[in-house]
Amino acid sequence: MKILIVEDDINLREAVCDTLMLHDYQVEAAESGEEAVLKLKQQSFDFIVSDVSMPGMSGHDLLEFVRQNYPHIPMLLATAYAAVDKAVEAMQKGAVDYLVKPFAPNQLIELIEQHSTPVADNSFEPVAVDAGSQHILSLARKVATSESTILISGESGTGKEVLARYIHAHSDRADGPFVAINCAAIPDNMLEATLFGHEKGSFTGAVASQAGKFEQADGGTLLLDEISEMDINLQAKILRVLQEKEVERIGGRKTISLNVRVLATTNRQLVDEVKANRFREDLYYRLSVFPLEWKPLRERKADIIPLAENLLAKHAAKMHKNGLQLDASAKAALLEHSWPGNVRELDNAIQRSLILQSGNTVTAQDLGVYGEHLIDFEPVRDRELVNTAMDRMAEPEAVAVTAPAENQGIHAGLKHKEFEIILDALRIHNGRKNKAADHLGISSRTLRYKLAKMRELGMNVDQAIADIR
Repeated sequence: MKILIVEDDINLREAVCDTLMLHDYQVEAAESGEEAVLKLKQQSFDFIVSDVSMPGMSGHDLLEFVRQNYPHIPMLLATAYAAVDKAVEAMQKGAVDYLVKPFAPNQLIELIEQHSTPVADNSFEPVAVDAGSQHILSLARKVATSESTILISGESGTGKEVLARYIHAHSDRADGPFVAINCAAIPDNMLEATLFGHEKGSFTGAVASQAGKFEQADGGTLLLDEISEMDINLQAKILRVLQEKEVERIGGRKTISLNVRVLATTNRQLVDEVKANRFREDLYYRLSVFPLEWKPLRERKADIIPLAENLLAKHAAKMHKNGLQLDASAKAALLEHSWPGNVRELDNAIQRSLILQSGNTVTAQDLGVYGEHLIDFEPVRDRELVNTAMDRMAEPEAVAVTAPAENQGIHAGLKHKEFEIILDALRIHNGRKNKAADHLGISSRTLRYKLAKMRELGMNVDQAIADIR
């Protein structure tokens, strides 16, 4: 695996490079974000480790560039303790994880191994205390030893990828690679090349040949995460690969035989997507040989406290805060909250609490959880979108949407306002999402993402759209 290290401190940069080379990684170093961009254009990389605070192009700026142009490359950020809140924000924008300086070499290696392509951990066990969760794990263990294609469904943030990794770890392919690709995170025009690979010169920017995710997963497992977001034309090509068990790179002239087991996840009801002609029926039946449904967190209450304690231990170790405990108020608040964002929302709440807490415990106030409400610390994104949309729309009608509670703060209020603007655009175009997206100056994929985030925040998106129609 080839790793790009981006660090302006020469001593730390050399130390990190030496550590990785001792663990048999190929390493390339850049002393600035600008140099990293040049190297990315000239070479292929499998992983990026970047400092956050650098002169000129910061680690956050580099992350944005990578997400837009090389979304298949995992990126890990290293930050000072004082900037942990910014690191949490960066993870929400696409960073796979963060390290707090100073960090031990083994911490870096562990995170790279955790988030890079090869994963083979037979001891991997998801948290499953609830009876329903234990039943799903029992089914997963049984089907893991087969070669069946598995479709894992569930709301956004429930941990569908965790279940997929569990299946891989208990399969005969556990010693092979586990490769995950988020079909919703990569633009349609790049997803095909990311999946199938490409030859040098096959399109603008293809400066070197690159194996696709199918090839990288040979001998192991490939997870097609959120496959329902995949363009229907690309779905036909995926079906052919599954049937023929071979792939052809873009610009290539030969087929490459594959030995890959495919798992897929979706947060939608694929039967409904098939009926709406947004998902191929033949691919649906090919994928759902053995369907599993991972229930939302609100329906497996017994998992909440064990999950929170595991997440607390994990993130506290990164911040050198070992030994922290949840107090009674924190546990009560965690159990009372409905968690519309599921485990992902719980993870964010735990990370934020570590920034706010003091002493040896985490309280409900540190978590920002108050019954059904969760304080929204997430910074408002796409301010230009909001401003532009407001300029375009003259005197929009009032929208019947429940206003956020006072304790959700100004950010939740701005999120609410953004929701109103999006609904105004949908109303103008009679609920047609593609027209509304054009009106707002964003892509249809971005609009779908924003609507999904609104659902996670507890807004009744589907009812609001139904009322428009």
